[in-house]
Amino acid sequence: MRYAQGGGLTDAERTTRERLRLQAVERFEGGQKNAEIAAALRISVRSVERWRRAWRESGNAGVLSKGSPGRPRLSEAQIIRLERELERGPLAHGWADQRWTLARIKTLIGRLFHVSYTVEGTWRLLKRHGWSWQQPTRRAIERDDDAVEVWKKETWPRVRASRRSATPGSSSRTRPDSR
Repeated sequence: MRYAQGGGLTDAERTTRERLRLQAVERFEGGQKNAEIAAALRISVRSVERWRRAWRESGNAGVLSKGSPGRPRLSEAQIIRLERELERGPLAHGWADQRWTLARIKTLIGRLFHVSYTVEGTWRLLKRHGWSWQQPTRRAIERDDDAVEVWKKETWPRVRASRRSATPGSSSRTRPDSR
């Protein structure tokens, strides 16, 4: 089933659809025809046909909701393993530097669990489990905070470009105001 807005059903809507399918199953068992069921439940005949086929093949389990069609989620055990692997660092997984990027984590999840996430989905997964964007835990050893402050107070004001005057100028090349 397609949805014009690009989304799926909410949990409540999924429950309502499941209830409709179960009502259809009762009517299947009662021997009603597809067109009668479709008219009574105000749904398409094609849906009734699809539900009847699923019911014939799998019984009531065939018409029960399968849950959200969203991306597969990792189990808690898989999340714990992913965290251990992330703590080992990118070098342990074949990358040349010590930076974890979302694309690298997405690749790692695919390698470890054979589950495909988008980069955005990877970000949501990490955020949901308390991870955040990387930030150095300490400053570089070479950094001299006193020298940085001196540079900000003395050098930066001299280097910074002065603002143009707010008075209107002229676009003429022959007038002195244009310089």
